[in-house]
Amino acid sequence: MKNDNLIQYIFSIADNALILGQRLSELCGHGPSLETDIAMTNMALDLLGQTRSYFQYAAKLTGEDKTEDDLAYLRTERQYRNVLLVEQPNVHFGYIITRQFLFDAFHLLLLQKLQNSTDETLSAIAKKSIKEVSYHFRFSSDWMKRLGDGTEESHAKVQEAVNNLWTYTDELFHNLDSDNEIITQGVGVDLSELKDSYYEKVKEVLTDATLVIPETKYFQKGGKKGIHTEHMGYLLADLQYMQRTYPNMKW
Repeated sequence: MKNDNLIQYIFSIADNALILGQRLSELCGHGPSLETDIAMTNMALDLLGQTRSYFQYAAKLTGEDKTEDDLAYLRTERQYRNVLLVEQPNVHFGYIITRQFLFDAFHLLLLQKLQNSTDETLSAIAKKSIKEVSYHFRFSSDWMKRLGDGTEESHAKVQEAVNNLWTYTDELFHNLDSDNEIITQGVGVDLSELKDSYYEKVKEVLTDATLVIPETKYFQKGGKKGIHTEHMGYLLADLQYMQRTYPNMKW
């Protein structure tokens, strides 16, 4: 197995956690209540902690003098492999929760499978992370039900968010050509096998939340190949500012 393919596979998982963690970190001090604000900040820390584990492993695999910071801060926009869903902006609280829920449902299924990876490091990261992501899914699911089956305004806002973000869900299950060898050798997860379980799980929660599943058959994609939305450049400008302004700085 070529390390290049494995590194790109790790990026496709780690970049989701990094970018969503960055989005959640933007909310620190802006949550609708203190308890919810702290919960989302802790979720951001969970995701960034997972990112560190993945990037430390990827840096080691490069065989070069690279660190987790190099991989996080010194890649260009086209080198990030995250799905488009996680880079969507923080429009309002209902939008944030819907984005989180749609990703959490996928993330939990992914880690359940990744625990069985033949790669001991990836398996260990998955086993450690699954406890955190299980909580993330419970948190976002509960909020979907509270907002969807809440007031007329909360229902309308979260339904709007579902309608707008649904188009990004199909990309979650796209395998890249470089993933094929990784999957064949039991290291990676065949994402296409998660699709039915994902939509079944999501439909169950949305039904309880009295929300309608969009009927659209058109889905956005491109993030896994480095083709991102207009939001990604602004996000990276914030994320990478310190390292690019003060190269090689150390705390």
